[in-house]
Amino acid sequence: MKVYIIGEDERSNNLRKIYKNNIVKIEEAQVIFCPIPFSRDGITLTSSQTKIDDLIDIIKNKGVKIVSSNIKEDVNNKLIQNNIDVIDLSKYEEFTIKNAIATSEGAIKKAIEMTDITLNDSTILVMGYGRIGKCLSRNLEGFGSKIYCEARKEKDIALIKSMGYNCVNLKDIDSILPKVDIIFNTIPFVVLDKERIDLLNENVVIIDLASAPGGVDFEYLRQKNIKCNWYLAVPSKDSPYSAAMYIKETTDKIIGEEDNGGKN
Repeated sequence: MKVYIIGEDERSNNLRKIYKNNIVKIEEAQVIFCPIPFSRDGITLTSSQTKIDDLIDIIKNKGVKIVSSNIKEDVNNKLIQNNIDVIDLSKYEEFTIKNAIATSEGAIKKAIEMTDITLNDSTILVMGYGRIGKCLSRNLEGFGSKIYCEARKEKDIALIKSMGYNCVNLKDIDSILPKVDIIFNTIPFVVLDKERIDLLNENVVIIDLASAPGGVDFEYLRQKNIKCNWYLAVPSKDSPYSAAMYIKETTDKIIGEEDNGGKN
């Protein structure tokens, strides 16, 4: 498999090491690995000067496969219209689960760096009980943290209770905010507004893992001098080799199944 890799983060650099014997010029590539997410503005590739339209002009009608994640529908359609195959890793459960594990570990590492207390006996609020929220809760349990999980769906509420965590609905979080030491947010809309921020204790630490626009009022947090880190692309920062291997393993499996007519 002849590959070309776009991106300069550590995840991309590790992909280059993994595929060092298969890297060719972009015009010769069968598979092109692009940044994750593919694009934030729909014009250029994430953290790159490469414009999507310029990339399309180079590889259109060659049957090249693009590998990335979280590709917006309009961009995805444009790629397909130009005979470019798209492998969007965010649509594959195996990849998203592994990525959630890496994200949760990196987020906990960042929280330890930002606090002057132990996670043991800390009161922690995990907002959102998707893949990352589940991984965070499970990993924090091992530290002996007192865990509150925010959820709205009945099935998530039942699961949280079955795991022995404290469950809180979003509409009811005001009651616990004053006693929380650390907040991990995974909800991609502003849930910690000025009113809720005013309820927080001054030593709280917030790790926001949500995609744009994030889940907190960042400007108001700065005014209040509350520690917060909008921590995105965590796997590429904290476990870049593992993140690169997740991409390789998932891509190899997808292409292998396609080559075998989906029989694997």
